[in-house]
Amino acid sequence: MELQEKIPVPVFAAVDREVFLRNIYPQRRPAVLRGVSLGPCLEKWTVDYLGEKGGDKEVKIHVSTVPQMDFLHKNFAYKTLPFNEFVRRASEKKHSDFFLCEDESYYLRSLGEDVRKEPAELSKQFPGLAEDFHTPDFFEPEQFFSSVFRISSCGLQLWTHYDVMDNLLAQVTGTKRVVLYSPQDALHLYLSGDKSEVLDIDAPDLKRFPKFVRAKRYECVLEPGDLLFIPALWFHNTLALQFGVGVNIFWRHLPADSYDKKDPYGNKDPVAATRALQALERALHTLDELPAEYRDFYGRRMIQRIQKRTYCDGKIDAEQNSTLPSSPFTKPG
Repeated sequence: MELQEKIPVPVFAAVDREVFLRNIYPQRRPAVLRGVSLGPCLEKWTVDYLGEKGGDKEVKIHVSTVPQMDFLHKNFAYKTLPFNEFVRRASEKKHSDFFLCEDESYYLRSLGEDVRKEPAELSKQFPGLAEDFHTPDFFEPEQFFSSVFRISSCGLQLWTHYDVMDNLLAQVTGTKRVVLYSPQDALHLYLSGDKSEVLDIDAPDLKRFPKFVRAKRYECVLEPGDLLFIPALWFHNTLALQFGVGVNIFWRHLPADSYDKKDPYGNKDPVAATRALQALERALHTLDELPAEYRDFYGRRMIQRIQKRTYCDGKIDAEQNSTLPSSPFTKPG
């Protein structure tokens, strides 16, 4: 069977706010942005400097015996370390101090002070380091949702998933491969919630996941100083080619009341989408009252109506193809 079609993510240089909002943002497609000022973090954030500035603040981390972390089957353990000790270990390939094995992999996704209520914010969790990082002004301040500190061991690969908010992934140190899939390929990704069941995207089990080859694979390698724009609902899978430090900035692309207010991670489906999925479950339970051939017939009719009402068929709405309206919000594609 043929391999997935691979499409390079376009690279844009010298991008400022005006260029981003006029030429890139309305297209609702991933883009690598080069030459955007991220501040002195690019020069300062060495392992020693990070440890000194971050200090011995305790952080909750993922630790795994294998570099390919799998959230669906939880093949990792949650552990706690002082931040400076975590950075030291994450930068090593072999460990003299370890939890599971001497070549274990580490991953930090920073959390809010109250992990059940507060989104992560670099300026609150790591104020000394936040001074070195300049957040691009590509969205309105009131749209800001979170700034997530991410640190990965070399070789660490994270599961394929989507987020419901637009975000910028800033690569500060190290290099990272990112593979992305369009929301329109969702039916080829074998979803379980917001995550794909296809764990090895480079050598997938095509007997279990035969439709996976139909998904178009967008790919890029982020160098220090690069920004990757990931529009809401685009699936992404990251592989740290080196020990790497980055910052993920999320903002509300839809009106604020579209999102679940009890969602500190920003990955719960929009409120209206949740209601629609719940209504669908109720409709399917109602169909269970019918014999099999009737369920099949009316199920197909339901699919046809959903396709007619919702599918974009690869076309971008005129609204998306224009510049941003007076309101900063546009409809996701």
